[in-house]
Amino acid sequence: MPFVKKVLGLEKPINPLERHAGPRDEADPTVLDWLNDAVPSGPQLIQHFIRMFPFMKWIKHYNVQWLIGDLIAGATVGAVVIPQGMGYAKLAGLPVQYGLYTSFMGGILYWPFATSKDITIGPVAIMSTVLGSIIPEVQQIYPSIPGPQIAMSITIICGSIVTFMGLARLGFIVDFIPLPSIASFMTGSAITICSGQVKTLLGETANFSNRGPAYQIIIDSLKNLPSAKKYDAAMGISALVTLYLIRSVCTFCVRKFPRRAKLFFFLSALRTAFIILLFTMISAIVNMHRRDDPAFAIVGHISRGFQHAGVPVIDRNIIKAYIYNLPACVIVLLLEHIAISKSFGRINNYTIDPSQELIAIGITNLLGPFIGAYSATGSFSRSAIQSKSGSRTPLAGLTTAIVVLIAIYALTTVIFYIPHAALAAVIIHAVGDLIVAPNTLYQFWRISPLDALIFVIGLVVAITNTIPNSIYVTVCISVAVLIFRHAKASGSFLGQTRVGEGQNNRPLFMPMDQSDVASDMKPENPRPGVFIYRFTEGFNYDNANHYTDAMVQSIFKYTRRTNGQAYAAKGDRPWNDPEPGRKANSGEEDLPLLRAIILDFSAVNNVDVTSIQNLIDVRNQLNLRAAPLEVQWHFANVGNRWTRRALAAAGFGYPSTCPPVSMIRGKNVEVSEIQDCESPQDVEIGKVGVPCKGAEQWVESEKGSCNDPLRSAESSSRPFFHVDLTSALESVDAYIAASPAL
Repeated sequence: MPFVKKVLGLEKPINPLERHAGPRDEADPTVLDWLNDAVPSGPQLIQHFIRMFPFMKWIKHYNVQWLIGDLIAGATVGAVVIPQGMGYAKLAGLPVQYGLYTSFMGGILYWPFATSKDITIGPVAIMSTVLGSIIPEVQQIYPSIPGPQIAMSITIICGSIVTFMGLARLGFIVDFIPLPSIASFMTGSAITICSGQVKTLLGETANFSNRGPAYQIIIDSLKNLPSAKKYDAAMGISALVTLYLIRSVCTFCVRKFPRRAKLFFFLSALRTAFIILLFTMISAIVNMHRRDDPAFAIVGHISRGFQHAGVPVIDRNIIKAYIYNLPACVIVLLLEHIAISKSFGRINNYTIDPSQELIAIGITNLLGPFIGAYSATGSFSRSAIQSKSGSRTPLAGLTTAIVVLIAIYALTTVIFYIPHAALAAVIIHAVGDLIVAPNTLYQFWRISPLDALIFVIGLVVAITNTIPNSIYVTVCISVAVLIFRHAKASGSFLGQTRVGEGQNNRPLFMPMDQSDVASDMKPENPRPGVFIYRFTEGFNYDNANHYTDAMVQSIFKYTRRTNGQAYAAKGDRPWNDPEPGRKANSGEEDLPLLRAIILDFSAVNNVDVTSIQNLIDVRNQLNLRAAPLEVQWHFANVGNRWTRRALAAAGFGYPSTCPPVSMIRGKNVEVSEIQDCESPQDVEIGKVGVPCKGAEQWVESEKGSCNDPLRSAESSSRPFFHVDLTSALESVDAYIAASPAL
């Protein structure tokens, strides 16, 4: 099995310059090396399992001070999540108790897997709105299936997907969703939610849907204002105004009395619970003796305890009905949670593990439906409250769960009297902060006008169409822009100048055109016939041609052919090599000959077969122009071993008389086989001879020059790979000095 051994790296490959080997040789990476790095060992698997339960690292250090902070923060969040959870359940088209079940399970299940002490898991407005738009669509196909069953099914499927992504360490996928997409999605969602709650806030009795596009809901709400019920409107508007009034007063008092900032923070944080209690008390007084015919819409009877616990029903037909909405549901779960957790991690100086957070919310959604919970993820408003309330560990969520549990069993009689209009006010007040302010949009415009345009497009789609489509559109546009920028990346030719004085004098390489450099320094071409070219956006199959086409065009423009009259008769010249005219000849005589190309790979991490083949083709093309001289190819800042291996496999990295002309033919054609060919047919198919006179002598001289510490860090078997541009240019100078003159 020699072939398998060679592929896996079990058999040592033959070095093409073994006769020049020295103590600084570099061994090529092998497939076996890659497998050893990629496949975890036994101890690594154990560590991976331990990382799935982060609480094991800090629970043994738990103390009374931490307990006090977690109790205060958890109880504060519990008082907030009870009214919010009930309101968000209404957004999803579910009875209010399902919001309490979701809040309870979020607190119980999240903390053992959490890497953030500030995040609180539970029902959120945007995810509830997405569910609220999916459930009616499914019920149009299967009208007999209740909404909670559909919500549980979606939650379990999403939880399974997210858990798998976390176990597979795919948390980095969230990074592909840019900030403008997130901002437009959240702003559009907030506007849609607020417009949908106006009907409930005012108690409008007209029969119109509040589940469609935001613009349509706003139009219908304005048209049907005469149908509003005065008592519902009075309760809703007064609750909303009071919420904003309390927040404004507390914000003013924090600035006016900074010593009591903590007190005013807690008063502001508990304003939602206070408003719900106040208006529930008013409702109880008004409706105590008219429970069957209340003066305004109230929540009504809910079951005490977990009456809906059980194994969820997963119907294949139901999944088929909503499967095209699953990507949007998964994106919402990931997006809001990871964005929030990263934000609070930066604020409070700790690092979250995105993949572990996916496991946490995945398991929460996977197990939650067994007691009646629906889709849950991180909440920005409640997480901010938990953070500012002094939470010390993720165990604060357990306190929140206990508070919610008390409400589920002991406060059902109180919940009966909660006005729907007050819940609508709570929802509008909670999501209003998600709307991006105009000054933020202006900042987007100053940083990147294109990103500001993407934000506007996403917002328009969210308002005129649906929230999921807004996500799809903005993400697709952002990815398309990213691909376009990468594919159309423009490299730059570098010139050399010197900065500093005396002992501090050093060479500096900068773009010749200075298009991106705000400086008065004028770089000069380093040497006649020597070009330094920098790749700016990687070097892969999508942008290789764009790079090299521009590079070859400029090299042709600023160099002359070594032997312009290489053909005895005009008929010997191939059709694709036209004879230059007299004017061109007169101008070319002053141009230098092409001697060397230095490629700066500082922005290149990986290469592929297409990009390497492109380099081979360009080498053949430039060899034709420089023949009988040899064009030296030097590479600087090649940091990846696999990239160096790929370049060496294509014949780069050392002065060889036999680099492969092509990697995609049935048989590698070597320059040594064709360097004596002179027929036009040989030139047409790219067969050009490049004698390498003096190469071996130059290598021998290079091996001896190891006084430079940078030079000593380079491989002696691949002397054309350099640690920086300075050493590459010095190597070119040494080669030109050792080469025989024409």
